[in-house]
Amino acid sequence: MSYEIKFDLRGTYLYARIVGENRQEIIISYMQDIVAKCAETECFSVLIHECLEGPRMETLELFETVSETSKRVMGEFDAVAYVDEKMGDLRHFGESLAFNRGMPIAAFSDLDSATEWITGKAAVQGH
Repeated sequence: MSYEIKFDLRGTYLYARIVGENRQEIIISYMQDIVAKCAETECFSVLIHECLEGPRMETLELFETVSETSKRVMGEFDAVAYVDEKMGDLRHFGESLAFNRGMPIAAFSDLDSATEWITGKAAVQGH
């Protein structure tokens, strides 16, 4: 598996930037890394900035990836802002899948909107 994740604790939320290949096993793996970092920092509001290279997932693969990932991280986050500038229209589908599986998530196509959302969520939660 080839990816790199960089973390930055930004006051009320944890920023995670992931670069590497756009593959299901990488997404599942980096989510486990994020869960571990949240536990380490005691910060459970996260902005995930996914910068993966390669073709975007098709609908079925996205469904399988989100379902598996949601199952593995259920109950681990207070709020998740997810950014993938290349995801396109499937962003809303992925967001709905994850949300319906218990993830407190919102998906964005730009970093500024995600930052505004996660900052507001974290402030309301008092973290």
